[in-house]
Amino acid sequence: MTWAEFHAASEKTAMEAGQFFRDGNITQALPLYAKAAELEQHALAVVDTSKVRTRGITAVSAVSLWYKAVDYDRAEQLAHSMLGDPSIPAFARIDLRNLVQAIWTESSKQAANVSFLPGQVYVSVKGGEVVTGGAPLDLVIEKVQTIQAMFYRTIEFIKDMPLRPRGAPIRDIQEACRPWLFQAAPGSYQFSVAIQEPKQRDFFKEDIRPDLVATQFLDILRATTNEDQRQLEQIVPSTEYRNVFLKLSRNLAPTGKTFGSIEFRTSTGEAPIALTPDARTAINETLKKGRPPVSQDAPEDEEEIVGMLRAVDLDKDWLDVTVNGQAVHVTGLGDAMDDLIGPMVNKMVKVQIVRKVNGPFRFRDIEVNE
Repeated sequence: MTWAEFHAASEKTAMEAGQFFRDGNITQALPLYAKAAELEQHALAVVDTSKVRTRGITAVSAVSLWYKAVDYDRAEQLAHSMLGDPSIPAFARIDLRNLVQAIWTESSKQAANVSFLPGQVYVSVKGGEVVTGGAPLDLVIEKVQTIQAMFYRTIEFIKDMPLRPRGAPIRDIQEACRPWLFQAAPGSYQFSVAIQEPKQRDFFKEDIRPDLVATQFLDILRATTNEDQRQLEQIVPSTEYRNVFLKLSRNLAPTGKTFGSIEFRTSTGEAPIALTPDARTAINETLKKGRPPVSQDAPEDEEEIVGMLRAVDLDKDWLDVTVNGQAVHVTGLGDAMDDLIGPMVNKMVKVQIVRKVNGPFRFRDIEVNE
């Protein structure tokens, strides 16, 4: 058989496997992925060595299929073999290294003696003060906290729970779907996030696919950065949940001062989601459109104050910001939530407020001011 014949057969088999996987039939999907991997590896063996790009694409495809078949040994062996081949092009080397990274993470997860939901999310922080393998600790902690918050909110949304206005997720959520952080191979600053599998088999409703938590997380994240919000409205019909997801995404996106971008991807080749300063601007514009208008009956001025967030009491509905050494008291936090404001304490923030002449400062919005 020729490369084209092997490759076509592999594609057809992989499509069948993918359909079984999407239907939740993992036991039938895995053998088909393995068969597709065998066919693609045969295609790799017969491809003309002068067709460098085709060979690189085929190598990545074969390794990816072994990975999807959960045959990590064969995936890693083939990946290292191809990385040792100087004729493999640069773009394929990047993809192969990413796959090796995914394989190592899966091996770590198995060694943890804990079951995880299928799928994991790789996070890369790039630019600015971030260097290969290192980043400011406060930046990493803040982003990890926000990612954790967004995963918990995604799970609550999937479970069709009412929006949580205050406090941490209920204990059942925290214990059943605990996010884990795994070290990833160096390249800017990278880590991966996996969700612990609930021990309680009926934790999710019968019509909900728990293995798609990571996919839903990424779909929501991608939709929040789209200026056309119809996609987000389709994925998240609830206005309240949409507002929370938009603000969490904004908290993840850079201003451009400390770092340049934060990228989210899976190990299986889907296009990554890159949050940049432009994405932050777009999210801010979307949030502004959704804010209630300023009262026309009693005119109020909109202002922005910049300072250090020193104290927050959501129950009593206020926060304090220190501006040029002076404490500014802001009330009327309304639907502000712990996981949105909490990571900002003792950081420079921008607070959008309204007030009547000589009246109290009333809260509109808040974001980090790096």
